[in-house]
Amino acid sequence: MQIRSVHFKQRASAAIANPETQKRMASLGFAARRADRVAEFGAAKFEAQRAAAAAVRDRSIGDLATWIERFETVATRRGATVLYANNAKEVGERVVAICRDHRLTKAIKSKSMLSEEADLNLVLAAAGVQPVETDLGEYICQLADDPPSHIIAPAMHKSRDEIADLFVKHHGTPRLDEAALLTREARERLRSHFLSADLGISGGNFLIAETGSVALVTNEGNGRMVTTLPRVHIVITGIEKVVPTLEDLATLMRLLPRSATGQNISNYFSVLTGPRGRADTDGPEHLYFILVDNGRSSLVGGELQDMLRCIRCGACMNHCPVYKTVGGHSYGWVYPGPMGSVLTPAFMGLANALDLPQASTLCGACSVVCPVKIPLPGLLRSLRERQVQARLRPGQEIFGLKLWSFAARHPWLYAILSRWGARVLRLLGGSSGMISRLPLASGWTSGRYFPAPPRGGTFRDRYAALRK
Repeated sequence: MQIRSVHFKQRASAAIANPETQKRMASLGFAARRADRVAEFGAAKFEAQRAAAAAVRDRSIGDLATWIERFETVATRRGATVLYANNAKEVGERVVAICRDHRLTKAIKSKSMLSEEADLNLVLAAAGVQPVETDLGEYICQLADDPPSHIIAPAMHKSRDEIADLFVKHHGTPRLDEAALLTREARERLRSHFLSADLGISGGNFLIAETGSVALVTNEGNGRMVTTLPRVHIVITGIEKVVPTLEDLATLMRLLPRSATGQNISNYFSVLTGPRGRADTDGPEHLYFILVDNGRSSLVGGELQDMLRCIRCGACMNHCPVYKTVGGHSYGWVYPGPMGSVLTPAFMGLANALDLPQASTLCGACSVVCPVKIPLPGLLRSLRERQVQARLRPGQEIFGLKLWSFAARHPWLYAILSRWGARVLRLLGGSSGMISRLPLASGWTSGRYFPAPPRGGTFRDRYAALRK
């Protein structure tokens, strides 16, 4: 997927000005459903599970090479083939090579964010292999030639009318308006692909080193079709997805569906081990795992290592006031929201995502709901520091911060400037006490009023008066 994160401000401004986008973002209900499930589970018990899950992920990442080696050994013994890809380009090369070896011509796909990282659909089409997305949201995005806007609900940026228009255009059928009928139409269109495809491609929510298995969590039956009907199944997932044991998987699964969609458990939960055996009635003849680095190993041992705990639930974006205002496409790459504001600069380079570390209020909502307790605000602050050190921020911003730093190191000067600044802001607020236009900081007032400081002096003045 081509990265467009350098255009975050322009794309965000367009999303804010689009009433349809704002309407659809306001209808995002995952946060409320998560709160209901946490209340049912018990808040204290849920917090204990979060701590346990974070410990599981830390143990996995802390000895990543050992657990990957263990997974490869066991998976190979069970009949699978384990391959590695250092970057997105190598993912495509590995998949195309498998297609040529087995003479595969059509691939049905279950939702995989890593296939988005690798632009896999374009690679397959160029190699003469027809890719077909079978997750309903991904299928809609494929028809519209759109990237996903959410990692759980990829087509949430599309209205029902837009989806109906897409189906008329691509299916050549009469227009339908009801969601249930549109879903049935998509199901009927996909059925022939399920029966004729010779390759299934899926992601992997977790890899279990103990058994050499992959765990898949979906809410549509397409995942089962993709992994059992074609004669070849390829799992594409990041190296960080490995966990040591099935017990660790159970710990994480108590949190993943509740955090992602507000469900106690997803509709379909599969643990797949090896290709089809002699006594099996379904399953692939050949099973391949492609374990992808693409920047992940560079985070191990560094200040961003905690980001590798991420289990791709989407809770951070579901609760983020910025994401809920600007939508997923504003972020310009595979991963939106707070997780994307860390992952995109980490994987693709700070220079390619200049505004993403700034695309946060640092309110902390993301870290409060993260099921594996990733300190996202701290990671974003770390990226902001790196940007300043690398002189990747605008000159006027750096100059302003230097002036503020100088004043903060000289308390007498800071006190004088604070008093005068408060007076100027009160004048701008007028009788209403609300500032509608703030010189040199229009971003604060272009969409809302800014409250002027109340009378009674600065904090320092009030504190001094109280001490007296």
